Amino acid sequence: MKKGILLVNLGSPDSPEPKDVKKYLGEFLMDERVIDIPYAARALLVRGIILKTRPKASAAAYKKIWWEEGSPLIVISKRLQNKIQEKVAYPVALAMRYGSMTIEKGLQELVDQGVEKVLLFPLYPQFAMATTETIMVLAEKLREEHFPNLKIESVPAFYNKPDYIEVLSHAIKKHLKGKNYEYLLFSYHGIPERHIRKSDVTKSHCKIDGSCCVTPSEAHEFCYRHQCLEVTRLVAAQLKLKEGSYSTSFQSRLGFDPWLLPYTDRTIERLGKQGIKNMAIVTPAFVSDCLETLEEIAIEGQEIFHEMGGNDYTTVPCLNDDTEFVELLSKWIANWGISKTELV
Repeated sequence: MKKGILLVNLGSPDSPEPKDVKKYLGEFLMDERVIDIPYAARALLVRGIILKTRPKASAAAYKKIWWEEGSPLIVISKRLQNKIQEKVAYPVALAMRYGSMTIEKGLQELVDQGVEKVLLFPLYPQFAMATTETIMVLAEKLREEHFPNLKIESVPAFYNKPDYIEVLSHAIKKHLKGKNYEYLLFSYHGIPERHIRKSDVTKSHCKIDGSCCVTPSEAHEFCYRHQCLEVTRLVAAQLKLKEGSYSTSFQSRLGFDPWLLPYTDRTIERLGKQGIKNMAIVTPAFVSDCLETLEEIAIEGQEIFHEMGGNDYTTVPCLNDDTEFVELLSKWIANWGISKTELV
C-alpha cells in the first residue's frame, strides 16, 4: 500500500486585497467549529455584520506583512514541505484548511501519485476544535465523498512530546541569545471558553477554574488550554526560567463571549505598567509565522509595549522551516508504520 503525507496548515487569502480577504474570512468564519453557533445566527453574524466591516481592516493588516513571494504562511509552509520531501521517501503534499489550496486538492495530488494511505499531519502542536478537529472532520468527509478507497491516519497533538519541546526550547534559546529581556511571554491563539467545555470527553472535568488543567484527566487529550499551559511549563523547565519571569496569555479574540484569559494585549499593557522594560514574546500555537504573529504580535504588541513605557520588545519567530524542526517532522514521518509510538 503506497503511502503519502498531507501537511495541513490554516490558510491565507490569495492576496491582501479586500475582495480576497473577504472571501477567505467568509469561508473561515462560517466553519461551524470556528464560530460554533446555529447556522442562521452564524450567517447573520458573519455575512450580515463581520464581512461588511472587517475585510478592509484585515486587508490593511495583511498588506503590512505580505511578502513579494506571497502570503508568509503559505511561503513558509511550502519551504517546510520541500525540506521534508528531501528527507523522506513518501510523497509530501501541502494543503490549507481555508483558501484555494484545499485539502481536496492535496488529497487528489497524492492519489494521482498512486497513494493509497495518507498520513494527515495538521501543523498544530495543540488540539482545538477550530484547528485540528476541523481538519480531520473535513478530510474524512472528503474521503467518503471523493476518495472511498483511501485510508487516512491523523497525527495527534504533539504539544508534550519531549523531542518537540527540545526543538522548540532550543529555537527560543537560540533566538534570544544575547538579547536583552527580563520577561518571556508565551502567547497562544485564543478560543472561546465554551470550546474547552465542548471538547471535554468527560463532560465534567473542564471548569476553567485554575485547577482542572493541572489535575490529571483523560480530558487533557483534547483540552487546548491544558495543552498550552503544559507547553509553557515544559519549555520553562527546559530553559530553566525563573518563577515570575514568564507567563501564558491568549490572543486574537473575536466577539463578546468569554474567551480564554488572560488576553495578550492586556498582558503586554500590564507588564509595561508594572515597569518591565525589556520583554520577549513567543507564539507556540503556530508553527509558521502568519498575520497573527507578524502583525498582531510583532507590530501591534510592540506598539502597546512602547506606549506603556517599555524599551526592548523581542518577538521569537515560529519554528517555520528551522532545520531541527524539519529533522523532527521528517523523523516522525519516516517512523510512520514502523513504530507508531515514535510518531505520536
